[in-house]
Amino acid sequence: MKYGNLKGSLILIAAALIWGLAFVAQSGAAQFVPPFTFNALRSFIGAGTLYIFYLITKTKYNTPFFLAERAERKSYYTAALVCGICLAVSINFQQFGIAAYPQGVATEARSGFITALYVILVPVFSLFAGKKTGIAVWAGVFIAIAGVYLLCFSEGIGAIYLGDILVFLCAISFTLHIISVDKYVFITGGVKLSIMQFTVCGIISAVLAAVFELKSIEISNILQAAPQILYLGIMSSGVAYTLQIIGQKYAEPAVASISMSLESVFAALGGWIIYGNTLSQKELLGCSLVFIAIIAAQLPQFKIKKFKHNGGSC
Repeated sequence: MKYGNLKGSLILIAAALIWGLAFVAQSGAAQFVPPFTFNALRSFIGAGTLYIFYLITKTKYNTPFFLAERAERKSYYTAALVCGICLAVSINFQQFGIAAYPQGVATEARSGFITALYVILVPVFSLFAGKKTGIAVWAGVFIAIAGVYLLCFSEGIGAIYLGDILVFLCAISFTLHIISVDKYVFITGGVKLSIMQFTVCGIISAVLAAVFELKSIEISNILQAAPQILYLGIMSSGVAYTLQIIGQKYAEPAVASISMSLESVFAALGGWIIYGNTLSQKELLGCSLVFIAIIAAQLPQFKIKKFKHNGGSC
């Protein structure tokens, strides 16, 4: 492995570790804070953290946050709304799913690996946009189906939890979010888009919290979950995102994708180490198959991106 790849890979693995442990933090916070309230708080903290990062780095570019031309500002607002709505739907499905798992279930592992299915769903959904999907992706789809079956259905239909269904809906929503980000990130820039989408997500979650959770919100419970909320807002949204930007400057796309795919593995390990949640042999095999499917689905993209990185063209 080249030095640049090694350096970038270590940075990206650190980001994946932070994201993986975020599932542990979400599981812990679910015992104290309702989902909409939790996501409103973490989103506003995340937006604030990234805005501080933007203020520190903007001196390099010396450009205002919103550009002067009306058409460009409109495109920023559109990007913020589309990506922010998709993000709000995604993380709220995820948090409701995590909160819905019963005691004794390996919540972090199941939610982590089911969420990670977006890696496979993105190229599949891209078919509707006219993009071709290679045989490796379809192989990944079938491997993932087998993995999810072992993870959720191996003991029959009764073994599937409401949390599994909600987290799978989260994976579908994250798929739409990633496709939206891919469309708008080149217009706004990565940091600006993240600040805007977290702000919109926070506003949506806050409104929903005011409508549905106001009577159940207790300051004492929020204070008990403060470490988890701060972790999600500062570490998962701010620090990990910054590490991703830095890491991808050094690592080739193939190395970067594999490194960040470890997020679901760290989620399972975090749940085991911190809460003692263990998986059955079938569930472990299911997680392994999902992880293999995630890697397989990215292989054709590695070749294309590496070819472009090396200056190849038709």
